[in-house]
Amino acid sequence: MSMTSGAILITGASSGIGAATAMRLAKKGYKVYATARRVEALAAAKRAGCEILSLDVASETSMCMAVADIEAREGSIGALVNNAGFSQPGALETLSIDAVRQQFETNVFGLLRLTQLVLPGMRRQGRGRIINISSMGGRLTFPGEGAYHASKYAVEALSDALRFEVSGFGINVVLIEPGFIRSGFSDAAINRIKMSDSNDAYAAFNQAVAATTRAAYSPSIIAKLGGEADAVAAAVERALEADKPKARYAVTPSAHILLAVRSLCSDRMWDWLMRKRFPQPAARKA
Repeated sequence: MSMTSGAILITGASSGIGAATAMRLAKKGYKVYATARRVEALAAAKRAGCEILSLDVASETSMCMAVADIEAREGSIGALVNNAGFSQPGALETLSIDAVRQQFETNVFGLLRLTQLVLPGMRRQGRGRIINISSMGGRLTFPGEGAYHASKYAVEALSDALRFEVSGFGINVVLIEPGFIRSGFSDAAINRIKMSDSNDAYAAFNQAVAATTRAAYSPSIIAKLGGEADAVAAAVERALEADKPKARYAVTPSAHILLAVRSLCSDRMWDWLMRKRFPQPAARKA
C-alpha cells in the first residue's frame, strides 16, 4: 500500500472481523489503529502490535477526537476500515424503532460520518483507501433480517456513490461482502430477537429466524460454506495492497453461491425459496 501515510484506522476491532483484521495487518507490519468503544476490550490487538484508541461511531465527539489524535501522530490516515456494526433481527412489525435507529446510527450514519472526517486528510496527501465491511446481505434479503439488510443496502449505495466522487483524488472505495462467518456476531444477533408470547402473530416466525440463524452459523455449515473472520481480514489485506482494487470482494462460498442464486431468481422465485426456510406469517384460520 504505497501511501504518504500508511496508518490504518479500524472500527469495531474488539472482536470478530475487526479484531482479526487489526491483528493480521499489524503482523504484516502495517501501522494499525484498532478502535472500539471500550479500550479494555482491545487487549489482544495491543499485544499484536496495534495502537489502540477509544472510538464510538455513534458519537460525533468520539469520532472527531480519534481522527484528530491519529492525524496529529501520523499526518493523515492512509486507510479506513469501517467494520463496526451489528444485526437487529426479527419481524419488522415487532422491532423497536429505537433499536432500528440505533442500528442505522452504528451501521450507516457512523460509517458515513467517520468517512467524512478522514477524507480531507486523504485528499491532502492525494491517496487513500476506504474499505467498508458490508455483507452478502447488502445485495439480497432474508426474512427476519430486513432492518439489518436495509442498513447494508445503504452501505452499498453510499459506497457506490463515494467510489465515483473521490476517485479523482486518488482515493479508492471498496466493499467487502462476507457470507457466513464464525464469530460472536450471530450469537449477539440471536440474543436481540424479541421472543414474544406464543399468541403473538409473529412468535413462530421469530423463533424460526433464531433457529435458522443458529443453524446457518453451525460448525457444519461454516465448514462447508462459511469461513473464519481471518478470511475477511485476508480480503481487506488484498484490497489494501491491490494497485487497482475491485469495487467488491465477496468472501466465503456462501456469499458467492447465494449472490449468484439471487441474481438468477425473480422476486417471486426468491420468495418461494425463502418459504422453504421460514414459516410465512399469516392470519390464523378460524
